[in-house]
Amino acid sequence: MNRSLLLILAAALITAPAFAEPSQSAFAITNVTVIPMDSDRAVPAQTVIVRAGRIESIGPARSARVPRDATTIDGRGRYLMPGLAEMHAHVPPQPDSEQWTQDVLFLYVANGITFARSMLGAPHHLELRERAERGDLLSPRIYTSGPSLNGNSVASPDDGRRLVAAHAEAGYDFLKIHPGLDRARYDAVVAAAHEHGIAFGGHVPSAVGLFRALEARQATIDHLDEFMTPLLRDGSPLANAPANFFGWNLAGHIDTGKISAVVRATRESGVWVVPTESLIQHVLLSEPGADALAARPEMRFVPPEMRARWVEVKGNVQANSNYDAQLVRRFVEVRAELMRALHEAGVGFLLGSDAPQIFNVPGFAIHHELRMLVEAGLTPFEVLASGTRNVARFIGEEDAFGTVAVGKRADLLLLDANPLVNVANVQRRAGVMVNGRWLPEREIQAGLAEIAARYAD
Repeated sequence: MNRSLLLILAAALITAPAFAEPSQSAFAITNVTVIPMDSDRAVPAQTVIVRAGRIESIGPARSARVPRDATTIDGRGRYLMPGLAEMHAHVPPQPDSEQWTQDVLFLYVANGITFARSMLGAPHHLELRERAERGDLLSPRIYTSGPSLNGNSVASPDDGRRLVAAHAEAGYDFLKIHPGLDRARYDAVVAAAHEHGIAFGGHVPSAVGLFRALEARQATIDHLDEFMTPLLRDGSPLANAPANFFGWNLAGHIDTGKISAVVRATRESGVWVVPTESLIQHVLLSEPGADALAARPEMRFVPPEMRARWVEVKGNVQANSNYDAQLVRRFVEVRAELMRALHEAGVGFLLGSDAPQIFNVPGFAIHHELRMLVEAGLTPFEVLASGTRNVARFIGEEDAFGTVAVGKRADLLLLDANPLVNVANVQRRAGVMVNGRWLPEREIQAGLAEIAARYAD
């Protein structure tokens, strides 16, 4: 049997019923260093027992008793941390793109992402959510919005109220706000969301503005949308100009002395932020260029027409007569200063890259996001917390996941190096456990090989 066929057969097992259901599985991860993510610490020489998709016990390896029915996973020289979240994910919204949907979900899991906040929901995502929870779909846990609420989908304030009620009744986890809503329609959506007890988050429509979104207690502001406009210096000629792609065109007129007031208002509102810095930099920065980004190894895992479209989009951005590479660099610097100030003030951060989007391959993009947030001034622990314990706190499930602790979901990432020393070590996987299912690295690589073969040019 040739090697290609072997890889395909091995990868097929990843979604086949041969995988034991979480309720039928027991594992012992022996002699491992646990990174609980409850604080910036590592606990060496532990044995972690997993049963029925939950962490049953954690204790010193020298005295731990391994159950006879448990599959043993050697943790010697390795590090066990909670699985990560992608808090600005895009599960494909088209119900007829089943293969691409399965590939996207696998790419998340393959990169240690065990929780995905789907930011452009569709009715069939509710079924995917249930299948993932039951364990018959290899997927992160799915936390999904409904279809986008935007200037086109919401025709009037009454229409906004109707849609909010329909999304709440359907069982979506939250509402997705997109651009285009005027103040009246946004306010109607907000009032209805509060009435129905459903959170809302995403973009900040330009007609609404940052401070109204903060006042409305929007659950998240993603991309730091509309954060640049309040930072414009007094008397700026761009005071009424549109904020292009989250405000990069305003960067030359920013008064950083105004950051403190914006930070204070954000902290007092309780609104969380999802910076998606990797999307910003991949779209706007002149270096690396489109060809260099398209040549990255992870681009093998998306369809060639998608790669070509991404190259075209970045090329069009930089070919625009208004594009200014120096101004973009200043924009990135201001964002870094803003992120540091927000974090230091205690504003909640959530890890998200916006994938699949321009040069952000599902799963792989989160590694770029981790690196960029560290470069912006956060510590490795702080950045990892934004994708683990912060997520559980954000959705009110701190007792269920987000740290490595007894009783919590067995959503785990086993690494060959310490991520608290270098966040790049998150890529040095020995395996991923999602909802109690164990995927050793060899099976992850087999699945990746199948996807790469499917999307080869």
